[in-house]
Amino acid sequence: MRQLNITNDKKRDALVGLDNIPPKPNIKYVLADGQDSKSVKVLRGTMETSIDALKDKYEDLVQLGEDIIKSDPEIDIELFGKILPSTKRLYLDENDQIVYHIQVKEYVKNPDGTLKEERDAEKREPNVTTEIPLRWTGKLFSKKEAIKKFVFTRKYQLKHVNGLTYDFLYDMATKLAESNSFMFVGGGAKGIEPIILTTGGEPQRGFLEGRIDGDKYCLILHLTNLELKSITNED
Repeated sequence: MRQLNITNDKKRDALVGLDNIPPKPNIKYVLADGQDSKSVKVLRGTMETSIDALKDKYEDLVQLGEDIIKSDPEIDIELFGKILPSTKRLYLDENDQIVYHIQVKEYVKNPDGTLKEERDAEKREPNVTTEIPLRWTGKLFSKKEAIKKFVFTRKYQLKHVNGLTYDFLYDMATKLAESNSFMFVGGGAKGIEPIILTTGGEPQRGFLEGRIDGDKYCLILHLTNLELKSITNED
């Protein structure tokens, strides 16, 4: 479980758990005998049998097409369909050689899709477990307002790790539930910096939502990097 350092409205901080709980699907797929189905990775082809490799091997594309129909040169009989227990991502150059040193670029585009700026990608460091905790800013948005204003792409549940952090988070959830609002949380000394969960991760704005049911609570961190704005027509 990930960890998160966060303050409450009294400016006291605590290190709590951060868990991503995916929603349960409404439909369950099973095999013919009733056993649960599962996804597997299957080898579809090799570099030697790829279409680009075959194009270089065959000067006549018509002949290549005929051979594909007759003898299936695009299929490695020994390897095709092999189940892969684990895989790793590799980057290749234009000659299909493995690239070991990669320079990541960021492309900033205008609203019409044209390129505005090209720059080296920033090597961002996570800021959720640093000495400076995420700040309880006290800036509230009604749930109706927040849903119309932001596109939330991810959500995480804050969890207590002991009795003290239970009281800490339960109190936060209670205050937010009573206000029926989302509260903006941010990084940095003033709490205005975006949240970065992982090394090189996308900077995002965070909003806390609290729910309570008796002595049970649910504290959700909603993340967004997209704000909706109204379209105005200029004369």
